[in-house]
Amino acid sequence: MTSSVLDLAPVVPVVVLEDAADAVPLARALVAGGLPAIEVTLRTVAALDAIKGITAEVPDAVVGAGTVISVQNVSDTVGAGARFLVSPGWTDTLLDAMKASGVPFLPGVSTTSEVVALLERGVTEMKFFPAEAAGGTAYLKALSSPLPQARFCPTGGISLASAPSYLALPNVGCVGGSWMVPADAVAAKDWARVERLASEAAALRG
Repeated sequence: MTSSVLDLAPVVPVVVLEDAADAVPLARALVAGGLPAIEVTLRTVAALDAIKGITAEVPDAVVGAGTVISVQNVSDTVGAGARFLVSPGWTDTLLDAMKASGVPFLPGVSTTSEVVALLERGVTEMKFFPAEAAGGTAYLKALSSPLPQARFCPTGGISLASAPSYLALPNVGCVGGSWMVPADAVAAKDWARVERLASEAAALRG
């Protein structure tokens, strides 16, 4: 993947799937709405099959794995076809595994020290999580002057209404969110609604 994960779209949908059969139609709806980068979280047993299905059947999607917290998660998800990795936090062991995976990754941070530690390791693109709880736009704005080389994908508590204030920041490449994949729409297999919500999100610009 030549482009940075942060530059694929203004919003990366964060997807939790209970049924792997929903993965392909959901991904098609998101791509049709203009959101090609899709983070499938490892919060359910369906996640790996979902990643495999999207990889095989939705070529325009750039599917990644979220909630990556172990070396095993890295190998399992890359083996399933994940094209990027996202973690809620990081350790040296996890970071080494993500670096060795050969795919782009966004390790999670919520403190200045964690950001500096990643910069020390040569990592400049990160997930800021949990964004709203960890200080939101004010925190990220405060980081931009002393640490301008760090770029973020804030995730956690962000909505259609709050996303533009994040995207307006110079150190934010995109945001992660789940508002365009509401659980009731997925349960009802209302892919037209998902596509409509994705189109609204794709239109966001800082």
